[in-house]
Amino acid sequence: LLSLLQKWALLALSACSSLCCLCCLLGLLVAVGLTLGNQGRVLLAPCSIANIALAPVSRECPFDPTRVYVSPPWVGD
Repeated sequence: LLSLLQKWALLALSACSSLCCLCCLLGLLVAVGLTLGNQGRVLLAPCSIANIALAPVSRECPFDPTRVYVSPPWVGD
């Protein structure tokens, strides 16, 4: 009886996990589709031209697209 209960519990958890994975995948596809659809303009919308000098340190700008990210030399060791 316990083995049968474990199998049903495993099946239910697996189905729930698969459903959550499918929802995440659909959300990711929608996000990528919207970003490609508007060519990424919405990502830079909070960064106004007036505060372009402060954009990298401003909380209103989500990221600095002009920054080159370099790993410190000790990271690759």
